[in-house]
Amino acid sequence: MTNSNLDKLTWVLIYVGLLLLCLSIFVLRGDASLGWTLVGAGGAMAAAGVLCAWLRSRRGP
Repeated sequence: MTNSNLDKLTWVLIYVGLLLLCLSIFVLRGDASLGWTLVGAGGAMAAAGVLCAWLRSRRGP
């Protein structure tokens, strides 16, 4: 995977994960099980994005 592709993947994962976390706040009021599922998915995606950012920082140019 090239560095530019890793950069794109990093930001997509972070932003989509945070968007799901924000959406889950509103969903939790109506359906707790779906809300917590979205919390888990959003948190995992944001964490994967942070991991990708860390991996990118360890790679060369």
